[in-house]
Amino acid sequence: MSLENLANSLYESEKNSKQIEAITKKMPNLTTEDAYKIQLHNISKKIELGEKVVGMKIGLTSVAMQELLGVNEPDYGHITSSMVVLEGQDISISELCQPKVEGELAFCLKKELKGPNITIADVYNATSWVAPAIEIVDSRIKNWEITLQDTVADNGSSARLILGSGMTPISKIDMKLTGMTLEKNGKLINSGVSAEVLGNPAASVMWLVNKLAEFDIGLEAGQIILSGALTAAQPAKEGDFFNISFYGMGSVGVRFSK
Repeated sequence: MSLENLANSLYESEKNSKQIEAITKKMPNLTTEDAYKIQLHNISKKIELGEKVVGMKIGLTSVAMQELLGVNEPDYGHITSSMVVLEGQDISISELCQPKVEGELAFCLKKELKGPNITIADVYNATSWVAPAIEIVDSRIKNWEITLQDTVADNGSSARLILGSGMTPISKIDMKLTGMTLEKNGKLINSGVSAEVLGNPAASVMWLVNKLAEFDIGLEAGQIILSGALTAAQPAKEGDFFNISFYGMGSVGVRFSK
């Protein structure tokens, strides 16, 4: 089976909200580089159909998740215009396969960032503001039975982004010690601190910029970068309401409808 065929199967799975077998079972020797080619193939198809790349997401930013998949670095995916949901707008569960909710800090860039050799200081200098955000992750692979190559090919298992309205200058935030709580249907489910993301979410953005430099790609001014989840993703079903709060930065919520 060709990379294009694998890409098409993932594209149709997302389009029809139907889960498929892990693509690494169809091509066991699939490399991570091949998986990024599949991801880019489908993003290019979406752009051809009128979507726009508005940002990037970073995954596998915790040691626990990296150990689970047997890797030693994060991965990334693209955020397109159709993935952005306005705060207060419900998400239809029927449009997704097996969604989960993550709380993250979103970085908005005021100028281009392109590696190699980008530092955390460069990330701070290029960031206009940081906001609470919810990422809806959703694997098109049956039962989340994924390898690194499966999730990379599947656009980092990303599905939706909801930005909070509280936009805070990065100079006003303790990027290591900002606390977050995640509530589900009014009940506290878990909490975390920003240092859970590579010690500092800005380090996650730094990793992304330097990783993209390997492909001669940079981040553009105005793009939104999801820096990675502070706590474990929580499964969502019809009727659930999630609220994410970051200390001193406000909150963001989302409800799942039929």
